[in-house]
Amino acid sequence: MDIFRSMQAFVAAVQTGSMTAAAAQLGLSPAMVGQHVAALEERLGTRLLNRTTRRQHLTDFGASYFEQCRDILDRVAVAEREAETLRSEPRGKLRITAPTTFGAEALVSALGRYREAAPDVSLDVILTDRNVDLVEEGFDIAFRIGTLPDSRLIARPLAPYRMMICASPDYLSRHGTPEHPDELIGHETVGFTPASRSPWRLSKDDEIVEVTPLCSITVNSGQALRAAARAGLGVVMQPAILLAPDVESGHLIQLLPDWRLGERPMSLLYYRDQRMTPRLRSFISFAIAEFGER
Repeated sequence: MDIFRSMQAFVAAVQTGSMTAAAAQLGLSPAMVGQHVAALEERLGTRLLNRTTRRQHLTDFGASYFEQCRDILDRVAVAEREAETLRSEPRGKLRITAPTTFGAEALVSALGRYREAAPDVSLDVILTDRNVDLVEEGFDIAFRIGTLPDSRLIARPLAPYRMMICASPDYLSRHGTPEHPDELIGHETVGFTPASRSPWRLSKDDEIVEVTPLCSITVNSGQALRAAARAGLGVVMQPAILLAPDVESGHLIQLLPDWRLGERPMSLLYYRDQRMTPRLRSFISFAIAEFGER
């Protein structure tokens, strides 16, 4: 077998914790990953992994060999990136991660414009509200909402992520329209599951009000919350990019428009050791132009 490919399989199996996860990452079958690891063990004449039906762990030699393999693969990746910088046109694969609502409502629809400018770049976009580790999970770039504790990452600021409070005309006709944030407490609300107990912070002039509405329904999807609000199930606070089209069409009515909701910073992230390839440079320029502060 190709020893370089076998090293990749071995390193992926260790980093992901299983042959199955490594197979998904590499586009191989779990059996093929196992064959690659077995081929290395046969070549070296010693076991690298102790495996049971439920667990695997490195042998002493396997731990040392893993570090050497990872170093070799990193060096090859650096050499390939340096070779790519010699090309003037962006090409190759770019792995991107973004929050689910932002990705579905704003990013994906804008990618056509990037593809027009960089037709030789293929895009692998993963939408998740989990803060992924770019290095460990193999992403080139990430859109991130909120604080940025990881100093390994370079952060380019984008326009703040703005929120909006809305309800359907039918709901408001039955329950009345709140004129002050304090009145939200008496209303039924539908909330985003991870943040359903977080207070809503509103400000106007020098007045700041925090309310924690009691959610009658919680859902872990912004799109589902929009549908619930349109169906008259309650008041919703979600990103403006998600709710604004329904406000414009009249399916939802914005509440307390004179009050300012807390904005969350949004950034474009990539790790410091990343070589600035043409495809990465072109996407950074595109994202800042598309989603930067106007």
